[in-house]
This record gives sequence, structure tokens and C-alpha cells, in this order.
Amino acid sequence: MISFILTLRRMLKAMIQLIKDKEFQVLLVITLAILVSGTIFYSTVEEFSVIDALYFSAATLTTVGSANLEPATDFGKVFTIIYMISGIGVMLTMILKLSRQITSKEKN
Repeated sequence: MISFILTLRRMLKAMIQLIKDKEFQVLLVITLAILVSGTIFYSTVEEFSVIDALYFSAATLTTVGSANLEPATDFGKVFTIIYMISGIGVMLTMILKLSRQITSKEKN
């Protein structure tokens, strides 16, 4: 548990430092917009609860996946394919930028 708290602390410090970076700001806004659009889509079309829709959107964009949730409609499946293709790169770029910030601070 202590390790988790320390890692979370390092991550939050890195995010606070990165929030001043214009490129990171753009990535953060785009990522949030993609998560919100996915949440709205899955909660309305697939009738997931809002929290389930957000969870599914985040799990999809981080390539973790979800064994409990999946689109039931053909439209939902097509949307998910497009959602993954367009969103995974943005999410991973943001995570990469954050991880570089964390590791660069550890070296100093």
C-alpha cells in the first residue's frame, strides 16, 4: 500500500509539472474529450450506467479491456473499433509523456 501511495504521489507531482506544458494540455483535453464522448455513447446507445460507460471507455483506451462489458449492438461494435483506433494513440502518448516526466525527475 505504501508503494502505491508513493507512486501515486510521484505521478501527481509529474502531472502538476506537466500541466504547464502546452502539448500536455492539448493531450489532456483531447483525452478527456475522447473519454467523455465514449461515456456518452456507451451510456446512451449501449445503455451502460454512466460509471460503467466511463470504465469501459477508459479500459478500452488503455488497452486493458473489460471482460464484464462489451457492446451488444453492431453500431456499438463499429463505434468501438473507430474509438480504439482514434483514441488509443492519444491516450498512450499522454501516458508516455507522463512516464517520461516521472522518470526524468527520479534521475535528478
